[in-house]
Amino acid sequence: MFRLPAVAASVRAARLHVRERMTEWNLAPEVGDDAVLLVSELVTNAIAHAFGDHVVCRLCVTGQRLRIEVEDQARGDTVPAQRPPDLDRESGRGLALVDALARDWGVTPTGGGSGQIVWAELAPVAPDFGGADA
Repeated sequence: MFRLPAVAASVRAARLHVRERMTEWNLAPEVGDDAVLLVSELVTNAIAHAFGDHVVCRLCVTGQRLRIEVEDQARGDTVPAQRPPDLDRESGRGLALVDALARDWGVTPTGGGSGQIVWAELAPVAPDFGGADA
């Protein structure tokens, strides 16, 4: 778990944190690459749309899945939703990317209505031992 201020520079910091953790956990490189991309999109969305002062990121491996959570301080009833891309806009494709990469993803409200957790799961998370199958 790590907490970052809700500023644009935190997206890069989140990617670095995730890359370090994927290396420490010896996860397959393609899983690490996907995790970095997912956290980048989720943190970007939280900063751009939640209008809070920080985001909290959590990573955990449960069974054969890597779960990525980004908690924000969103206020109101709006939840992230995938929408058709607008070819005239530079943004708006993040959740389509999350949907394409993740095994599953969703939004869970935090207790007390103080925000939401947008989560995504990747699978399989088998470690990469650098050798051929045994």
